[in-house]
Amino acid sequence: MRARTLIVFSCLIGLLAVELLIFARYSPAKHASAAWSRADVSAPCVVNYQLNQWSNGFTAQVQITNNAMASSSWTLTWTFAGNQQVTSAWNAQVTQNGTAVSANNLSYNGSLPAGGSVQFGFQATFTGSNQIPTNFALNGTSCGGNPTTTPTPSVTPITPTPTVSPSPTSTPVMSCSGATFCDNFENQTGTTPSGVWQVTFPNCQGTGTVTVDHTVAHSGSTSIRVDGHNGYCNHALFATQSAFTGVGPDLFVRFFVRHTTALPTGHVAFLTMQDANDGGNDLRFGGQNGALQWNRQSDDATLPAQSPAGVALSTPLPTNQWECLEFEVNETQGSMRTWLNGTEVAGLHLDNVPTPDIDAQWLQNRPNWRPSLTNLRLGWESYSGGDDTLWFDDVAVGSQLISCA
Repeated sequence: MRARTLIVFSCLIGLLAVELLIFARYSPAKHASAAWSRADVSAPCVVNYQLNQWSNGFTAQVQITNNAMASSSWTLTWTFAGNQQVTSAWNAQVTQNGTAVSANNLSYNGSLPAGGSVQFGFQATFTGSNQIPTNFALNGTSCGGNPTTTPTPSVTPITPTPTVSPSPTSTPVMSCSGATFCDNFENQTGTTPSGVWQVTFPNCQGTGTVTVDHTVAHSGSTSIRVDGHNGYCNHALFATQSAFTGVGPDLFVRFFVRHTTALPTGHVAFLTMQDANDGGNDLRFGGQNGALQWNRQSDDATLPAQSPAGVALSTPLPTNQWECLEFEVNETQGSMRTWLNGTEVAGLHLDNVPTPDIDAQWLQNRPNWRPSLTNLRLGWESYSGGDDTLWFDDVAVGSQLISCA
C-alpha cells in the first residue's frame, strides 16, 4: 500500500512540473515581450524620393528599400496632394488614376530581397505646389512616416565648357555626296526661308522668329537663323515636305547647328518630324536635363530615360560653335541611332532589346513602334526651357550615313 502511494505521489509531482514548464513558456509576460520586439523593428519599407524640379514639371528618382520578406515582384503606391500628372517613367510601369499612382516592376527588376533596394523614376507636370507624397505603400503595406528626401536635384544638368569661336566667314560650300536631299541655303535670297522650306508656328504664334542669315554660315555664306523664346506659343520652325521623298524606310539625316544657350533642365526640341503612323504626332529631337534626347509626343516617352544613369549616357550640345548631328531612323525595324560630330551617342540608341535607363521605357510603352515620317522641321520648341538662338546649315537626307566632312 505504501509503495502504491509513493508511485501516485511521484506522478503528481511530475504532472506539476509539466504544468510549470507550460506556464513559463506561454505566460502573458512572455507574450508582452514578443509584442514589444515586433513593434521595435524598423519600418517594412523605406522610400527615398529625389526631386528635380523646374517651373511646371519635374522628374523624381525613387528608391525602395525592402525591410520585410523577400518578394519576386513589387508594387509601390502613393497619392499626390496636388495636380501632378505622370507623363513617362523608367525602370517601372507607372499608372495614374486621379491622384492615386501605382508603380509596378518590369520583367528585369521584380526581385526584391529582404534588405534589398530597387530604383525607378518618372517625369510629371504640375502647377501650383509640388508636395512630396507621404503615404507610400509597398505591396499593400504602408511604409509609415515620411519618405527620406534629397533636396538637391537627382539629375545635375550637364553643362558644357563654353567655347568662343571667331566670327564665321564664308567657306566653300559643303559637298552633298551620297545624299538624296541636300540644302546649304545658298539659294535663299530673301529674309524669310522660301522654296521647299516654309516657316511654321505649330498651334499658335508668339514672338519666335525664323530668318535667312547671310552673316553666319557653316559653309558658303548663308544659314537659317531661329530666335526661340520660352513658352508654348513661341514655337518657331521651318519645314519641308520633300526631304524624305524617294529615300526609303531607312532614313539618314545630317545637319549642322550652332546655338548660344546650353540645353536647359526642362524639355526643348530643335527638330521635329510628323509621324503618320502615330496620328500625326511628332517625333522630336532636342534636349532635357542638359543633354540631348529624343521624345515621342504621343506618350512623352524619352530616349534615354531621364534617370541619372540615362542622362549620363547622353551628351550636351556645345554652344557657340558648329556641331554636326546625324541620326538614322529605320521605320521598318523601329530603331534609331544618333551621332554627334561622327561619334555615336550611347544613350540615343534604340533597338528591339530593352536596355534599362536607355530604351526600356520607350519599348515598354510601344513595343511595336514603327514610324512613318512625313516631313522635316528645324527650329525651336520650348516646353520648360528658355530662350535660345540657333543657326542651321548643310541639311542632307539619304539612305546611308552621310559624312560630316
